[in-house]
Amino acid sequence: MEIGIVGLPNVGKSTLFNALTGAAAAASNFPFTTIEPNVGVVPIPDERLTRLSDEFGGSTKITPAAIRFVDIAGLVKGASKGEGLGNQFLGNIRSVDAIAHVVRCFRDDNVVNVMNTLDPLEAADIIETELILSDLQQAQKAYDKWLRPAKCGDKEAKEKCEVLEAVLKGLDQGIPVRMQHVDKELAREFQFITGKPVMYVANTAEGDPDEALMAPLRARAAKEGAAIVPLCTKFEAEVVQLSPEERKEYYDAAGIGTPGLARLAQAGRDLLGLACFFTAGHQETRAWLVPQGTRAVKAAGKIHSDIERGFIRAEIYRYKDIVELGSYKAVQEARKVTLEGKDYLMQEGDVVYFRFNV
Repeated sequence: MEIGIVGLPNVGKSTLFNALTGAAAAASNFPFTTIEPNVGVVPIPDERLTRLSDEFGGSTKITPAAIRFVDIAGLVKGASKGEGLGNQFLGNIRSVDAIAHVVRCFRDDNVVNVMNTLDPLEAADIIETELILSDLQQAQKAYDKWLRPAKCGDKEAKEKCEVLEAVLKGLDQGIPVRMQHVDKELAREFQFITGKPVMYVANTAEGDPDEALMAPLRARAAKEGAAIVPLCTKFEAEVVQLSPEERKEYYDAAGIGTPGLARLAQAGRDLLGLACFFTAGHQETRAWLVPQGTRAVKAAGKIHSDIERGFIRAEIYRYKDIVELGSYKAVQEARKVTLEGKDYLMQEGDVVYFRFNV
């Protein structure tokens, strides 16, 4: 699953991407520096991995779960009509599962601002308007395609047209699909950009955020039920260049308990509605992310298709039981290890061993 990073040019998207991945994605003081979408896999820190690894005498390998972020070039007013190579970039956004909308919330005369004034709400509105206009085109095209078979009595086509009519009406009123009361399952197949969950990333200056800039964006996020993550992308990009040891010392000295990137990764996981389960042993301890409500057999397929195909059962215990009882042996003695079938719904913090036969 992927989260697309969007926003106006020069708001800090590529700097954020550099910070998230440590990659050398282009980041300079000019619009349209990023031409092709950059994809990075961002690990999610999880102290539970270390505890589970210790239980097995120290796993040879520890692998955290990760979120994929796609850095997409800056959109401008008129992007839905092709301005600034907008159609190409809007097409890239349609394939992601959620959106991280970066908004500039810092003052710096040395950084080019594509707007006449520094106004986070106006910046957010420009992007939202372009996405709505693009979805209007997408919805109208789909409606025209399904209208004729619907009139000929095709039941499926009629259902789709009914949803599309409602979507078109809402979009015409400036309401993004995610906030409309329509059948989300039917709407999802049309890949509406405004139907995807969104979080706002407020790119701030170092130190305390400028509340005069932040307050309107906080209010907007609250109204939409969206998450908002304030962080200084420049600071995070600089710190990520340090070694892990130096980075930890820096955060400790600065009194930073939860770095901005860790907060962003967690917010991304929450945005996608993912649950984390673990596989643990001497060879490897690893975290896996699956959509909440995933059945055990599908979770097995996350590891390998052969395990899904030959699934027999899942031996499961809970991480919290390891912590409460002190050891895996104690968990076994307390009969907290359960045998589950294919339809078991994976829970946050499950530790699992899949038995299979191909």
